[in-house]
Amino acid sequence: MTKMIDQYLEQLKASLAGADPALIQDAMYDAEEYLRAEMEGVGAEEAESRFAGVVESYGTPGEVADAYRETEITVNRALKVPEPAEKRGPLARFFGILVDPIAYGSLFYLFLSFATGIAYFTFTATMLGTGIGMLIVWVGIFILLAFFAMVRAIGLAEGRMVEGLLGVRMPRRPRALLRQADFGQRLRHWFTDRRTWTSVLYMLLQLPLGTFYFSLLVTLISVSGTAIAYPFLQAAADYPLIQWGQYGYMIQPWAQPLVSIAGVLGLLLTLHIAKALGKLHGAYAKAMLVGTYSDSPDVVVAA
Repeated sequence: MTKMIDQYLEQLKASLAGADPALIQDAMYDAEEYLRAEMEGVGAEEAESRFAGVVESYGTPGEVADAYRETEITVNRALKVPEPAEKRGPLARFFGILVDPIAYGSLFYLFLSFATGIAYFTFTATMLGTGIGMLIVWVGIFILLAFFAMVRAIGLAEGRMVEGLLGVRMPRRPRALLRQADFGQRLRHWFTDRRTWTSVLYMLLQLPLGTFYFSLLVTLISVSGTAIAYPFLQAAADYPLIQWGQYGYMIQPWAQPLVSIAGVLGLLLTLHIAKALGKLHGAYAKAMLVGTYSDSPDVVVAA
């Protein structure tokens, strides 16, 4: 029975070749959960006929793959921001960032990553260090088990934030079958699964990355905002706000509008930079947080 399910899943994986890795992971987990649930308790003598009926109800690997691809296209079309009818020029694309929701989502995510980076790093360093340090008294095993379980949950939650704010397709469900495994199987799975360790590394690296994102964006926004407001502040104060040594400097009236315009352009450029960083971070998150079915060792569930 297990062999039939494994063969089906391998065929499904082959049928989904070239699809988004997150889509493949979701499709494989769904199929595995459904097939094993339907075949649970079926005896060896009737397994083949029962499995044929299950496949007829669920669909062949090719049919399931086509259904997932079609659903993904439909969802993407529904969520995609409508494009203008005519192709926009460089100037229109530059100013069009003002109405781009992904740019604002990326800006929010990059600021948020500073706080999540602190939380992830503190959690990982504390739990992992404590678990390893207490392995000698066996308590560490339970701490590490709880840590790995939380890492998987945090990785899934982080993926939902990445998809919601950065627009990058991420996994939408955990591997339900693993919840049926016993203590030893779960521990072995989490220790040997590549995605466990890439998720841990992702959580540790989120702190320096979040610090860089936060510092860069705060600097860009501060400089741009200052440039926009400075001519008005100078006119209100009627005093040289720029001081260098014993000298004060005032912007000439003819240059004041140019300084404010430069500040506005700086804010637009900041949005473009935030969107580009969000796209890069989304690709990085997909590489670190999305696994493949082959990453997960078989979990034996009693029939």
